[in-house]
Amino acid sequence: MEVTAITRNARMSAFKGRPLARACQGLTAADALKVVEFSPKKAAQIIKKTLLSAIANAAHNNNVQEPGLLKVKICVLDESVRMRRYWPTARGSAHPIARRLCHCKVVLTDAGKEAR
Repeated sequence: MEVTAITRNARMSAFKGRPLARACQGLTAADALKVVEFSPKKAAQIIKKTLLSAIANAAHNNNVQEPGLLKVKICVLDESVRMRRYWPTARGSAHPIARRLCHCKVVLTDAGKEAR
């Protein structure tokens, strides 16, 4: 059984959050929450929100008794669309600015059935 939660268009660069997402993979949901709660990075709040949503999905939609014991199979931050902005510069010209967004995806799976 797999339970998925996705947070879309989070206002952060995916590049900055990927190391924290990799640190959560393979841990139980409870251990991943501990890792994320004590991290000062902005990505920690986004991953925590998505992880709590996946735990709630497991408890309510799939009737899992102990959702904290599920393993984090996948935790990724993927790039989303970019907001295009322009910064005014000298002599009436403008420089483009890309405000980056990202998607956060967390997949929880049974601890008894090992993933490949």
